[in-house]
Amino acid sequence: MSERIDLAALPHDFLWGAATAAYQIEGAVAEDGRSPSIWDTFSHTPGKIANDDNGDVACDHYHRWREDIGLMRQLGVDAYRLSVAWPRVFPGGDGPLNPKGLAFYDELVDALLEAGITPSVTLYHWDLPQVLQDRGGWPERATALAFADYASTVAERLGDRVKLWATLNEPSCSAWIGHLEGKMAPGWTDLTAAVRASYHLLLGHGLATQAIRAAVPDAQVGIVNNLSTVHPATDRPEDLAAARRHDGHVNRWWLDPVHGRGFPADMVEAYGVELPIADGDLETIAAPLDWLGLNYYFPAYVADDPDGPAPRVRSVRRPDVPRTGMDWEIDPSGIETLLLRLTEEYGARKIYVTENGSAYPDVVRPDGTVDDPERQDYLGGTSPPAPRRRARAPRSPATSPGRCWTTSSGRTATPSASDSFTSTTAPRCAPSGQRTPVRRHRACPPRPGAPGRLSRGPEGRWARVREPVPTGPYLTWNL
Repeated sequence: MSERIDLAALPHDFLWGAATAAYQIEGAVAEDGRSPSIWDTFSHTPGKIANDDNGDVACDHYHRWREDIGLMRQLGVDAYRLSVAWPRVFPGGDGPLNPKGLAFYDELVDALLEAGITPSVTLYHWDLPQVLQDRGGWPERATALAFADYASTVAERLGDRVKLWATLNEPSCSAWIGHLEGKMAPGWTDLTAAVRASYHLLLGHGLATQAIRAAVPDAQVGIVNNLSTVHPATDRPEDLAAARRHDGHVNRWWLDPVHGRGFPADMVEAYGVELPIADGDLETIAAPLDWLGLNYYFPAYVADDPDGPAPRVRSVRRPDVPRTGMDWEIDPSGIETLLLRLTEEYGARKIYVTENGSAYPDVVRPDGTVDDPERQDYLGGTSPPAPRRRARAPRSPATSPGRCWTTSSGRTATPSASDSFTSTTAPRCAPSGQRTPVRRHRACPPRPGAPGRLSRGPEGRWARVREPVPTGPYLTWNL
């Protein structure tokens, strides 16, 4: 499925990492002062999530975080992207501070550093406090202002140790899937609300960027977007125009404003919704980025849908192509295409591949383990693109640390998904909190005579380490 890539070509400061979201792993939703989020409400609404799953317990990370850090150490990750739960820190949405909530992340950051793992903090991964949703949520400007206050508080507390900050994770999911399609929290299907939410999410990003930099002058601040390569289903002019609209919907709407280009005029026309722009907003949204986060999962093939809702595009499922358990098409070349686009079209100087991964049904074997060949094949095909990208674009030295979603896995939070995302060797989490080991195949260890795993030497340079080859199947968390 993929060409072999020499990992030794990666730059010495390349980071191998893992990423999670607070609601998907923490559990403890009613402990130590945490208030409900919109995902608590959404997941407890019958019919919204497959099997009526919810995050009440999840992976129980709130109680088992020390064990989880131990797993990360055994995996050998350099960095860990965690998200802070807004309703755990500010149960009232805009204050007052819940000391116990923030203390959890304080202790977690210290332990990560002690383990030699660089913490990277995402301030918003979809879990808006329900109290703010009750006041109107992201379609209201007040939510962006409250987000900036929350960001300032967290940055002031953790900023002496945390230098890598992401304001938002996948704001397109919050706006489009949550407010337009109704498939994620808060479950709305309102175009005007969706467009307003998208605007205030980006305004919140800009305001939070200012707040973080005021609290942590040496902070490295970015935003994380999930992007797709977009392809017309046919060469018909209508489908070509539909592909342009879809690119505007999933890519340009989120990239142009933060790069100082304003909101794409063609998409403003396509939505037909007046943006709530106030003086200075566009400059705030375009606050300079220290890095850009790329989440990549699948390409998009689209056709014109003249009678459908804005942006009047429908997805086209191509036959006879490999797919994940969530029916997402697998296209390893897409991640390279997007890295090159961000570098060449938007001038990105530092790019973090903040998420990449695949979901498949987990079948527990009689010995209590999970076999994982599909995910191994997937990761072998999609990461890392950096050596090939550097060869093709040597004058665009964006670095691309890679993270697999996720270091420990519950279920994905969608109406139909019952599969899990994780790295190939991380444990699976059951609602009871039980963790299921992953069984690796004999093909995973280095072949006899082949280069061994990569390890950093005393000068910080990557070097090959030869290891003995196990003689048979084995259980391990080690990557």
